[in-house]
Amino acid sequence: KLIEELDGYQRWDKVVAEIEAEAKAEAKAEAKVEAKVEAAESTSEEKESEPKETMRKTKIFGGSSHPEILSLITTRLGVEPGAVKLSQFKNRETSVEIGVSVRNEDVFIIQSGSPKINDSLMELLIMINACKGASAQRITAVIPYFPYSKQSKKKKHRGAIAAKLVANILAISGVDHIITMDLHASQMQGFFNIPVDNLYAEPTVAKWIQESVQNWEDGVVVSKNAGGAKRVTSLADRLNIDFALIHMDKSRKGHTHGPDHSLSKPENIYNRLEDEDDDDDSMVDAETGHEIHRAETADETSLMTLVGDVQDKVCFIVDDMIDGCHSFLEAADNLVSHGANQVYIIATHGILSGNSLRQIEECSNVHKIVVTNTYPIPAEKRGICSKLVILDISPTLAEAIRRTHNGESISYLFTQVPN
Repeated sequence: KLIEELDGYQRWDKVVAEIEAEAKAEAKAEAKVEAKVEAAESTSEEKESEPKETMRKTKIFGGSSHPEILSLITTRLGVEPGAVKLSQFKNRETSVEIGVSVRNEDVFIIQSGSPKINDSLMELLIMINACKGASAQRITAVIPYFPYSKQSKKKKHRGAIAAKLVANILAISGVDHIITMDLHASQMQGFFNIPVDNLYAEPTVAKWIQESVQNWEDGVVVSKNAGGAKRVTSLADRLNIDFALIHMDKSRKGHTHGPDHSLSKPENIYNRLEDEDDDDDSMVDAETGHEIHRAETADETSLMTLVGDVQDKVCFIVDDMIDGCHSFLEAADNLVSHGANQVYIIATHGILSGNSLRQIEECSNVHKIVVTNTYPIPAEKRGICSKLVILDISPTLAEAIRRTHNGESISYLFTQVPN
């Protein structure tokens, strides 16, 4: 009996030993899996904390038009701006000297429209051509505000389509790709025979409205002309609020040709609609620098019609750019006269020529004016208007650059704001 009991204990010890061995093996396997997961997570964190690794073989240059947005973009990407010397000769010719090698590099040149728009454009063209001649692998022009975009179609019988001309010159200079923001007319993308990514400020604007405007859910998005209806309805759908339209009908008794050029006596033509595409019919005299506004003639009258309900609502007048502010202020007055509680003016490109900011500051019917930083606004101009809000669009542009460099889709940026 004693021998049998001892054999039983020995067999039990073997079973226990086997169970312990299996448990140790399972523990080792789990430890290996955990080690692999930790290693993968640490590698991922290192990649996220070192964005330079994701931007290898890349050079980012900037012109003199908008140093602020260049700094914001490069800081977000974790890279240093490429060295470039920009200067002008005594005869005002632009000179560019690239200070680093760009051979076989992916080059991005950031240059927006600015008050010195012709100088900015020539800087961009010469920088592109210099990088092309230095054997850059690919050159992408990042142009937050596209110059001459207001001239995207003929407005007179012998006028020029200047935006198409700029597109042709850019292509000839050697650019391979364009990244821009809220083109004045979306069909401008067809002016190019190279890829063009037209990004939108709408996600950034919508986020600001939701975070900063009280009772925005009971608001109305308003277009001050028929041409902006598509832009307004897109934002209204995104916010799930109503929209309205202000129709400006300029009725004129007249003719399209001067009497000296008419083959016969012109007939009286009534209710000819003027082009509603631009903010204001104003220009600046090339010699004096004075702003010139087209005044209504004796046989011309304006009729502003509001389509939609704004009674006791917060109204957002939305457009792609604000240059002169006359038509915006007229629209704000019209909305308030129809019972609007507050009026916000919102535009992607805040050009704000002349004394526009002072006029907005003095207008009691405008609560805030909101623009992005695609166009440079000097500090002294910002101080004029306490109602001015400038949204930072650099996260969207920086993410577009990163995704373009890595061959990733940028469709995400059409609807979302990068973190």
